[in-house]
Amino acid sequence: MRDKSAIEACLASCAPDRPVLIAGPTASGKSALALAIAEAQGGVIVNADAIQVFSDWRVLTARPSSEEEARAPHALYGHVPGDQPYSVGDWLREVAALFPGAERPIFTGGTGLYLTALTEGLAQIPATPPQVRAEGEALLASRGLTAMVAELDAGSAARIDLRNPARVARAWEVLRATGRGIAAWQEETPPPLLPLDRATAFVVDAPKDWLTPRIESRFRKMIEGGALDEARANRPGWTPDRPSAKAIGAAELMAYLDGEIPLESAIERATILTRQFAKRQRTWFRARMGHWTQLTAEVLA
Repeated sequence: MRDKSAIEACLASCAPDRPVLIAGPTASGKSALALAIAEAQGGVIVNADAIQVFSDWRVLTARPSSEEEARAPHALYGHVPGDQPYSVGDWLREVAALFPGAERPIFTGGTGLYLTALTEGLAQIPATPPQVRAEGEALLASRGLTAMVAELDAGSAARIDLRNPARVARAWEVLRATGRGIAAWQEETPPPLLPLDRATAFVVDAPKDWLTPRIESRFRKMIEGGALDEARANRPGWTPDRPSAKAIGAAELMAYLDGEIPLESAIERATILTRQFAKRQRTWFRARMGHWTQLTAEVLA
């Protein structure tokens, strides 16, 4: 249940001219907090969610409703076509274009990489050519993670989690494509666009036993609120490799529309995927944002 005193305490800690950062797992109430701050103190709510940038899913990605957008200015929501690739570098460039002319920004979202890139900087690593990515995928599939680790440079191998296939593959791709290890690129990271000491930063703590029931009920509410209509509208031309297809539940709803699974199975699968995603978010926030001001989700949502 929302605690007005908790919201008031957040407002009291926010200087009206100081940017705000709000991180939190899916369904934790961070968007509602951002809206409360914007309505009370002014500012533009800036999306920091990698999937909410896409135009073809509003309900399924829990983008702010048109009514919520009318209550305060919003930026970088639903402005990218679903078939267009979009990276953290693209996001940072668009954020940079908002400064210094925009109102005080209130960044909110669950994509930890966006927020850490904003406050810690992002290495300017060239994009990986498709053929290099395909070569890495083939290596991983045929010879496994150990073989890929063996081909890394020593500096990068010492810095990354060698048990994480995604991190290893990324380091391998960078070395293969550029001839330099990812660690060397990261050492040349430019200054951050918004250093943390210039902002008020919150991270929402949402315990599993509190968050899980909300996730389970939220997807059903999405179905009732029009997610199936969105899926039907997106079905023509939809493919699993479409950038916006990463929206949790998209593939499951398409499978239902194609008659491959019952609707209840689609809902159950999407709910499980959302729980798994929230777990990864909580892990990131604990590891990278433990020094941010902690908020309890139960009193915000």
